[in-house]
Amino acid sequence: MSVLAVLDPAVALAHAVVAAVAHLVPTALAIVLFTVAVRLALHPLARAAARGEKARARLAPKVAALRKKHRDRPERLREALAEMYREERVSPVAGCLPLLVQIPFFSVMYRLFTTPNDLLDHTLFGVPLGLHVTGAHGAGQWAVFGVLFAGLAAVGFVNFRRARRAAAAATTAAAASTAQPAPQPGAALLPYLSFGSVLFAALVPVAAVLYLLTTGVWSAAERAWLYRDGTPVPAAALVA
Repeated sequence: MSVLAVLDPAVALAHAVVAAVAHLVPTALAIVLFTVAVRLALHPLARAAARGEKARARLAPKVAALRKKHRDRPERLREALAEMYREERVSPVAGCLPLLVQIPFFSVMYRLFTTPNDLLDHTLFGVPLGLHVTGAHGAGQWAVFGVLFAGLAAVGFVNFRRARRAAAAATTAAAASTAQPAPQPGAALLPYLSFGSVLFAALVPVAAVLYLLTTGVWSAAERAWLYRDGTPVPAAALVA
C-alpha cells in the first residue's frame, strides 16, 4: 500500500468537488478552477508571508549589526535575533507557511491524478487527462503537450530571473555589510530549481501537468502583485 494512501479521504473529497464542477464545465477547466479556488483560499497566508519578508528586509541592517556585535557568541546572537523579531512582531519563518500548507494539497492532487479514476478518462483537446507525455502520439497530442510544457518553462524562466535578481541583491547586501555571513551551500544552484516543475511534468499525466501550470502561473502572478513595491522576492520562495 502506498504511503499516500493515508490521504485517500482527502483525495475522495477533492475528486467529488472536481467531479461536481465537471458537470458544469469541461473536466480540464474544472481542475483549473479547483486549483485556483484552493490557491485563493491560501492567499491570506501568502500576504502574511510577504509582509514578513518586507519586514525582514527592513530589519536587515539591524540583523547585520547584531551579527557583527555578537560574531564570537553564537548563543547570544540567537537570543538577540529572537528578541528583535519578537519586539518587531516579525516571524522568521512566516515565508515558509504558504509552501508548508501547499504540500498536503499537492500530495492530494498528485494522488488524485496518478490513481486511476473516471476524471482521467476525460480529455483536453482530445488528449486523455490520464496520458503521460511518453505515451503521446500524433501531431495533435504532441501539440497539447508542447503548449503545456512551454507554459511551465515560461513560468520557470520568470521565477529563474527573479531568483537570480534576489540572489544578486543578497550578495550585494552581504558585501556592503561588515558582518560576513557564512555562504549557504548550494545557493548558486537555487535559481535553477525554478525549472523543477518542467522535469516533474515529464513523470505525471496531463491532469497533473495542468495543475502544475495553473498553480505556477498563480504563484508568479501573486508574487508580482505582492512584491510590486520593489521588495526583492526571497530566492527560496521562487522555487516553491
